[in-house]
Amino acid sequence: MQTVYDFHGLQFNGEKKSLQDYSGKVLLIVNTASKCYFTKQFKSLELLYQKYKNQGFEILAFPSNDFRAQEPMTGSQLETFCRIHQQVTFPVFKRIHVVGDYCDPLFRFLSDKKLNGHVNVKPFWNFHKYLVNKQGEVVDYFYSITSPQATRVTTKIEKLIAE
Repeated sequence: MQTVYDFHGLQFNGEKKSLQDYSGKVLLIVNTASKCYFTKQFKSLELLYQKYKNQGFEILAFPSNDFRAQEPMTGSQLETFCRIHQQVTFPVFKRIHVVGDYCDPLFRFLSDKKLNGHVNVKPFWNFHKYLVNKQGEVVDYFYSITSPQATRVTTKIEKLIAE
């Protein structure tokens, strides 16, 4: 069966980044947007990242313009927004599609139980979160309304880190 390690993200410099590079880490994969009500979750995501990054945890952000065109930025403008305006230090990749006909293969995998073996939920909006264990298996998801700081999120992350 496939794992998230079979996929890659495109960095802002255009280079492919294999998700295999995150092997052995607990991952929270999030689709983001700069003009969304939930954009404030960048700060919560960064706090979560700072709390667990030295324990084998990583957040991977994938901006998307799929929901009401709430991510109009691309390239260096988007990178600047994430790094400077939102002050995130976790990896942010180039803008992709997370639903629809042009859905990125990673998000097709994350959202289809036939492919990932566990989760069958497509993102309904920006800041949908997928939780991945150290073996690269999708084990859970959280809707946009769930804060990255929610106890149910942190409890599951801590459990996966300890395994």
